[in-house]
Amino acid sequence: MLEAVGMTVISHNLERIPTKNRLLVVSNHRSLLDAPLLMSAISRPVRFACHYYMCQVPLLQQAIALMGAFPLGADQRKQSSFFQQSARFLQSNQVVGVFPEGADPMVKINAPHQLSRFHRGFAHLALRVPVDHLFILPVAIASREEKQGKLAPLALFRRFDPSEALFQSGGWHSAILYRHVDVLFGHPLLIDESLRSRYRGSRGASLAREITQNCRSQIAEMLAQ
Repeated sequence: MLEAVGMTVISHNLERIPTKNRLLVVSNHRSLLDAPLLMSAISRPVRFACHYYMCQVPLLQQAIALMGAFPLGADQRKQSSFFQQSARFLQSNQVVGVFPEGADPMVKINAPHQLSRFHRGFAHLALRVPVDHLFILPVAIASREEKQGKLAPLALFRRFDPSEALFQSGGWHSAILYRHVDVLFGHPLLIDESLRSRYRGSRGASLAREITQNCRSQIAEMLAQ
């Protein structure tokens, strides 16, 4: 599929990908093609968490089903559905993928090497899920040449998910097609029992922030390359 749309992909630091351990992939997010791009680079199926609205919109619904992505719940159920589904996949030794920037880059187009704020849910997941030898793998998707377009008005997506604050304003959902893109793998973080013991203490929230910042900093440094 990536070849069909004329995309040239160069992967870097492939030796950093853990091959035998449970894996949580964390990446920046810019295009609807990011999920298949990362699966191709890793050469493994990845169960990506995706926004609730994607399972409601025709065509997008079929696309995420074909890729094996799992939609989050609506409204207050987002966090609980993320933890429950992700934990089940990790326990069955499937790779889980997360875009910590959320839907923000799909609505507000940033420069190719600019990051939005990272949500910390993936860090809490890694520290809570009852599995051994779990690695978090930061990945940077660095667009060197792309074509920017518009997918549909945000008002259309508001019909499918009226609870999403990003869809309350005017504007369009972006559609970015990479022409030349680099995929750079960072240093994996091992979530071991020593980290989990810290998480169970009074510094649990600060540890999640620390892990989130570590991943964001690695991705920002790789994008700067």
